[in-house]
Amino acid sequence: MSSSITHSLLSRELVRLNASPVDKQQAIDEAAQLLIAGGCVEPAYAASMARREAVANTFLGHGVAIPHGLGEDRHLVRRNGVAILQVPGGVEWNPGQRAHLVVAIAAQSDAHLAILRRLTRLIQDEATLAQLATTNDPQALIAAFDEDRIAVADSAPAADLAEAFVWTVGYPAGLHARPAARWVEAARAHASRVQVRNGDEVADAKNLVALLQLGAKAGDQLNISAEGRDAAAALARFRSLIDSLIAQEKADAALAARRAAQPKTPGWTPPEQLVCIAGIAASPGLAIGVVHRLTADEAPIADHPTPLAEGGTRLHEALCATRQQLTALADDTARRLGAADAAIFKAHGELLNDTDLITLTCQLMVEGHGVAWSWNAAVERMAAKLSALGNAVLAGRAADLRDVGRRVLANIDPALARDTLAALPDACILVAADLSPSDTATLDPLKVIGLATGQGGPTSHTAILARTLGLPALVGGGAALLDVAEGTSAIVDGSGGCLYLNPSPAAIGSARAWIAEQAAVRAREAESRSQPAVTVDGHAVDIGANINLPEQAAMALEQGAEGVGLMRTEFLFLERASTPSEDEQHAIYVAMAQALGGRPLIVRALDIGGDKQVAHLDLPHEENPFLGVRGARLLLRRADLLEPQLRALYRAAQDGAQLKIMFPMITSVPEILALRAICERIRIELAAPFVPLGIMIEVPAAAIQADVLARHADFFSIGTNDLTQYTLAIDRQNPELAAEADSLHPAVLRLIRLTVEGAARHGRWVGVCGGLAGDPFGAALLAGLGVQELSMTPREIAAVKSRLRGSRVDALRTLAERALACETAAEVRALDGAAS
Repeated sequence: MSSSITHSLLSRELVRLNASPVDKQQAIDEAAQLLIAGGCVEPAYAASMARREAVANTFLGHGVAIPHGLGEDRHLVRRNGVAILQVPGGVEWNPGQRAHLVVAIAAQSDAHLAILRRLTRLIQDEATLAQLATTNDPQALIAAFDEDRIAVADSAPAADLAEAFVWTVGYPAGLHARPAARWVEAARAHASRVQVRNGDEVADAKNLVALLQLGAKAGDQLNISAEGRDAAAALARFRSLIDSLIAQEKADAALAARRAAQPKTPGWTPPEQLVCIAGIAASPGLAIGVVHRLTADEAPIADHPTPLAEGGTRLHEALCATRQQLTALADDTARRLGAADAAIFKAHGELLNDTDLITLTCQLMVEGHGVAWSWNAAVERMAAKLSALGNAVLAGRAADLRDVGRRVLANIDPALARDTLAALPDACILVAADLSPSDTATLDPLKVIGLATGQGGPTSHTAILARTLGLPALVGGGAALLDVAEGTSAIVDGSGGCLYLNPSPAAIGSARAWIAEQAAVRAREAESRSQPAVTVDGHAVDIGANINLPEQAAMALEQGAEGVGLMRTEFLFLERASTPSEDEQHAIYVAMAQALGGRPLIVRALDIGGDKQVAHLDLPHEENPFLGVRGARLLLRRADLLEPQLRALYRAAQDGAQLKIMFPMITSVPEILALRAICERIRIELAAPFVPLGIMIEVPAAAIQADVLARHADFFSIGTNDLTQYTLAIDRQNPELAAEADSLHPAVLRLIRLTVEGAARHGRWVGVCGGLAGDPFGAALLAGLGVQELSMTPREIAAVKSRLRGSRVDALRTLAERALACETAAEVRALDGAAS
């Protein structure tokens, strides 16, 4: 379409090249004159543009400014238009900000949004902006900004890119959030553009929400295409990834089908007719308690216009902080509940990378809205689109998007945080219109014994997490749930999908008897995992759990843990906006020891750095954080972090906690000596008892020098995840290489053997708290290598104990020798089954 058509927002007479205004005001005046001369605005609009600068910064970034009038002066706009003043030499817009392209906007309504959309994309392309700032061809500017061209492109029939293939959706549940998140990771590994088309709907494969909005169901034919210098390779790897997920998706669907087809355990039948609110069964079980209602905080978000540069900074910082929180939540969920449930929060993290969501937020800020208001409005618009697709699974993803949105809002403005779960009564049945997945994952099972929500479905992430947590739950109970009075006595039946109100003493007695029967069944099942890990010929291996908080201890012990082999204290820092005080830490360490009832407790000192960053600690940016100031290196540089933690730990020891302290990322003797000296000084100051001090073996240098380090450390614990990535020089977060970061690599096993041998020279014991400990075959190898203690995610304990109890120690040692002689990790894995 020709740019000379009169109704175009941008035409030749609205472009001026090679301008040289002396200051910002003159630049605004010149741009306003272009709009006036083009018949777009009344002369008074120039003054409105100047007044706008007094209340908001219109510098968009990367040399682009977008002066425009106040909303109250839209009556001065004759027709929609955009004028461009090119300033090759630049003009200072604000201190430290120089504008080379002044894009003046006159709009009566939202007709300028296409230009804003184009601008927010252009500011990510610095090379193109640099060319536009110096070009002598006005058509180049028109081509870059012309709204008509954008509108034509947006309305054109969907077309595939240069390299393409057709793929039939082989996932029984369609393209839902978890596989879609893996698609996004694979697409982002390449510079080429990757596109997915479902009929006339097209999505950028690097955009999670766009992929979900395709609504791709099992059997749909998708056209997947790419363009760019590595397009063919990108497509080949992308296809390999999406095909590789089919087996897992089918396995998950088959498991769900088997569970659905299994004869249901006879549920509880009330002995008499009771008042009942019926919903959808979401998580089996029965619980008796009192109702605690969560009332939705629907208070409007105030719209406080913010200068765009400041708003953009606040949004960026909030997104970064939320990513860290979700990483911590995913890691915590993986250790407590398993990798499948943790994937929920990894998918949540991908939602924060959605370019359309961020672009829409920026557009709203450009219009003069505040950052919190703009973010919330953008989230609600995109969530509404997902809900409108008429797909129950995608409607659940809308709830996920709102969940993530609330986290970001709280990080934009802490006053918007909704801490509705802070003061829950004991033994309550939580009743709410809906409950977010992140709230569900962090529920305290000692307080919340059942759930009932008015909305949601049995496939929602909230329902999945409730099942994993073992909380009886119903969903879809409707508005009647919200009328239940606070404190009402109730029985929630998650198997039958009923909430019984004000049950009689006879009904409560019957329910308690049914619960006791089920508890007896579970106790019999738990007997085997409660037995110690002693081999057939009497060799014992201690088994601990990797947990983070005191409330996780009961579940770990119920799963068969004999103590805590790794308390990861960084979670006390990651999940909050400020550093916990010495008193706060002391209370948590004492609570953990009490929850364990005198069982072993190994507390790892703060392990920050690498993939674990904490915004409120103000750590310097590092180009390669995995090789930078992390673990012990950071602790020795930050006495403000180390000493309050040590004082809290020694005070806990004074209060009777039977604990050991372990320091992360040790690489040298001087580090141990420095840390021991600080510990001893604090111990003497507090008159505290002796506490064993151990170190993590996570780098090859520590394993190779284990015999020397053992002179100064009371015990070792091997972190196989980090030891593997440092030994093999593979970033375990790199999706291209993650599969090769195998802890069963013979080089890693040899370093473990060196560590055990070095420790033995000084009578020290060695544990493993990395991922290899939770793999039954890996655990068998570690026991054969001489490791005396294994610590893992609680749900891995039963399988590991079973493997060890069915083995002979001499067979395990033979297995370890054979593994050390292998050339590859694949050869080691092929030995599985030889340890019986």
